[in-house]
Amino acid sequence: NILAAIMANALAVIYVGEVAGPWVATAALTIMMLVFSEVTPKTIAAQNPEWVAFKASHVLRPLSQILAPLVWAINKLTNSLIRMLGFDPEKGHDDALDTEELRTVVDASGHKISGDHQNMLKGLLDLETVTVEDIMIPRAEIEGINLDSPIEEIVEQLVTSDFTRIPLYQGDINNWVGVFHVRKLNHLLRGESVTHSALKRFAEEAYFIPESTSLANQLINFKETRRRFAAVVDEYGEVQGLVTLEDILEEIVGDFTDSGIAEQSEIEQINEHNYRIDGAASIRDINKATGWSLPKDGPKTLNGLALELLESIPEGNVCFALNSYRFTTLLIQGNMIEQFEVSVVQNSSVED
Repeated sequence: NILAAIMANALAVIYVGEVAGPWVATAALTIMMLVFSEVTPKTIAAQNPEWVAFKASHVLRPLSQILAPLVWAINKLTNSLIRMLGFDPEKGHDDALDTEELRTVVDASGHKISGDHQNMLKGLLDLETVTVEDIMIPRAEIEGINLDSPIEEIVEQLVTSDFTRIPLYQGDINNWVGVFHVRKLNHLLRGESVTHSALKRFAEEAYFIPESTSLANQLINFKETRRRFAAVVDEYGEVQGLVTLEDILEEIVGDFTDSGIAEQSEIEQINEHNYRIDGAASIRDINKATGWSLPKDGPKTLNGLALELLESIPEGNVCFALNSYRFTTLLIQGNMIEQFEVSVVQNSSVED
């Protein structure tokens, strides 16, 4: 480049003159370098990377060997200068892509990867940042068996249950005894030996995990322990919910069970901008179903978000706003807001 600039300037001075020559040389050389040395060859190389790489390797390999001492000397000199200026010459040498860069690559490959496959790849990238607390079935919605109940009621609950695994607890939901697989009930019924002790004997050992565990780690833990069902506990050991292997897989591939029916009933679209949403619906499910961007860093449910914003439990129906979303309470029962109507208001940043 330097040699080309010197030659172009000398030729321009000879043929154009000393006044206009340097300007003509600069303009002409810039165009030629961009077209013939930058854009054209790099475009061809980007479209045919393997062909160009193999052809170029015959020249680049011997050049790298011949110029290795010069490269080493220049690197030493520049690294020393960088250290003298107070910077770390080793910083930034890691060429590995981080999560956000990988997500950008996935988005940019839309014409080559189908939408479903893109969502799966994004789901995999999210496993590191999403915790089991974000996707767990909350404590209030756990369908468990209280072993203090009469055996007739327990059998009826097992027979009519929609789940294959049900937690067993003694008196309080925090006192888990184990996890009972419903298919084992047939064996007990055939032997006419359905008792509280038999249920305990056939139950799997309870498996507890902290609520801060990332989905990526928990997926590995499920594989290593060969389990599919875990109770989620907080820092005090209190049961906050439960999570299954299927819940984590659905974060990657999307809903593949009847759980989608329950989510649809929690989030009902009224019109283009208005939704009727249950207070127990999770913020993540709402964002996925509507395409909104409600904050996910704080409370996990819509009721929790509302109580955090209001800082009290309203005595009657109220209306409040958060950024471009307007919330109207429709049903309040006890300490919980059961139902909301949520609408999108354009050009609004009010937070009451």
